[in-house]
Amino acid sequence: MIKRANIIIVGAGGIAQAAGLILMEWSTTPPNLFIGNRTLENAYAMAKWIERGTTQACSISAFHLPAEGITEEMQTILNQGDIILDCLPGSLAPKIAKLAKDYHLHYVNLTEYVNETNQIMAVAKDAETGFILQTGLAPGYIDVLANGLFQQFCNDYKVGKVDKLEMKVGALTMNAVAPHYYGFTWSPVGVATEYLKDVVALRNSEKTSLPALSERSQIIIDGITYEEDLTSGGAADLPDALSGKVKTLDYKTLRWPGHYSWIKEQIASLGNKYGNIKGLQQKMQILIPNIEYDQIVLYAAVEGKDSQGILRREEISKRILPQKVGKHILRAIQTTTATPLLQAAQFLLESSKKGIILQSQIDPKQFLNGNFITPVYGKVLEKDTH
Repeated sequence: MIKRANIIIVGAGGIAQAAGLILMEWSTTPPNLFIGNRTLENAYAMAKWIERGTTQACSISAFHLPAEGITEEMQTILNQGDIILDCLPGSLAPKIAKLAKDYHLHYVNLTEYVNETNQIMAVAKDAETGFILQTGLAPGYIDVLANGLFQQFCNDYKVGKVDKLEMKVGALTMNAVAPHYYGFTWSPVGVATEYLKDVVALRNSEKTSLPALSERSQIIIDGITYEEDLTSGGAADLPDALSGKVKTLDYKTLRWPGHYSWIKEQIASLGNKYGNIKGLQQKMQILIPNIEYDQIVLYAAVEGKDSQGILRREEISKRILPQKVGKHILRAIQTTTATPLLQAAQFLLESSKKGIILQSQIDPKQFLNGNFITPVYGKVLEKDTH
């Protein structure tokens, strides 16, 4: 951040921690940071963790975020805040967004939850401050990257439509063992949700809803074979924005081969598929370990015919590993999720935008080559297209 801002982070999990630390380390002027959490001890612990990890002078305060209502302390903080970074579970996002609107704060969040996103859009459509939703890795970075690829392809080849726009991300362990071929590197409830809720995509240039895990296939990225399948939430608003311009558009999650067969067996054993997010989460957590050392693999591609009728394809792929920030090592899922959130926050704080700003409305080159993004992802849409 260029100017000293008053930034409120709600939530005290891994992504919130990373966002706070990166704000202190990589901002030109570190902000005044306020950390709110339902368990006050966790908010204090996060503040201390950031203080121990940063090499910069910092101002951090912790406060209690009650399950219902607001405290006098919260009112004081909200009245002096500039923006809320919502790192809470997606089910709580509409409540926090309402607070942002009521107290005239900018707002950014991470959730892939579609229903909650629609609720926030209704709340914030006439807001006097800016709201950028789904600003993490997927949805988030991958959608801006894919939209940028689409725009660049159309410009380079003098066309207005393409055949395919593909987005794929995997939050993966370095190794995979039977029978599940997986390890938790991020929220188990998030994994269960994306496996069970329906998917929004484009087929034959029209927006449609598809069952999750219904189009499994294999892909080779940088010489390594992965399995991919449809999962919910990752496409953000691109099916709406690019309807009629792209024949086939979807988001798929990358996994090690063998995982999707195993997970389909678990879902089948639960019976009522769409009512069993909690059941699947609990079953996975019994059988699948949490693993700290992780990697993020991402891939985006656009395919179509140029103005001369020649079929062409442009691709970007990246593999991102854990990274030292200040005195702490952050997992790959932390840096890749937190930095798009922070880039979106900076955009709002340095602009006069109001109301909802969707992923398709973000300038790709400016965003993807921003000062928070590039230390993690590197520059794109300049040298990486091949």
